[in-house]
Amino acid sequence: MTNEWYAVRCVFRWPGDERPYEERITVWRAESLDAAIAFAEAEAREYAANTGVGYLGLAQGYETGEEELAPGSEVFSLLRRSPLPPEEYLDRHFDTGAEHQAG
Repeated sequence: MTNEWYAVRCVFRWPGDERPYEERITVWRAESLDAAIAFAEAEAREYAANTGVGYLGLAQGYETGEEELAPGSEVFSLLRRSPLPPEEYLDRHFDTGAEHQAG
């Protein structure tokens, strides 16, 4: 498949006293995962320069396998092994209480 969609997650650190981390997932139409990561990293450096955040140099890519995205398309997936039970896993990685989320 050529010119399919890829999603890439990049991680940033904001300046200031609280110094939150930010994870951004962007989607790219590219000929390969490597090309999509290159596009995303260039955009991440531009985003960092324009906003004053620090790009931490982590880019994780996901090949959607799709030439066209539609409502409900999976654009990112990451598998992680953990011995933690579900509630502790969520508390450790996703619901720490320090997230900045709009309600």
